[in-house]
Amino acid sequence: MISQYNLKESEMVEIFKTNVEQPEHSEMLIDQIINQIPNSQINFDLEDCDKILRIEAESVSNQLIIEILHQNGYYAEVLI
Repeated sequence: MISQYNLKESEMVEIFKTNVEQPEHSEMLIDQIINQIPNSQINFDLEDCDKILRIEAESVSNQLIIEILHQNGYYAEVLI
């Protein structure tokens, strides 16, 4: 499979399994994450059975992302 994303060499991608189901909730969480990780590309795939959160950035703290979701009443775990 060819990736449709053009990553810079210094960027990393982290993928999380979540329990976020509503688009408006995902938008609110994206805003909070962008406040912590500026210049990142963030999206949810709410149609996936794992309600995927994908973050592309120069640096991503998995613990920070998990904490942001937990503080808002959601579950998150890193998918390996």
